Amino acid sequence: MAKRQNESAAQADQLKEDLRHLSDTVEELVNATSKDASGEMRDLRTRAEQRLKDTRQRLEARGERIYEDTRDSLTHQADACDRYVHENPWTSIGIGAAAGVIIGMLIGRR
Repeated sequence: MAKRQNESAAQADQLKEDLRHLSDTVEELVNATSKDASGEMRDLRTRAEQRLKDTRQRLEARGERIYEDTRDSLTHQADACDRYVHENPWTSIGIGAAAGVIIGMLIGRR
């Protein structure tokens, strides 16, 4: 669990870094536009477009990776729950009944 949190923190840090680079480039582009230097402006536009494409690709890749990791984790957890219920049916029935009683009591208070 701690490993996933570290990976999530690293991914969040990388995302922040990508966004910072992108905003720096856009800021440079705005500053260069005020100078009206067409050659420098073309270079900055090219760099901004390239960084935007790179950032978009990285974000898409990270999104897909996070989706796959989440799906795998949920599948693993569902399988573990299913195994537990099959191995301990009476305990599972007791837990379900207790949860039902608690929910019923909470709803009854309203």
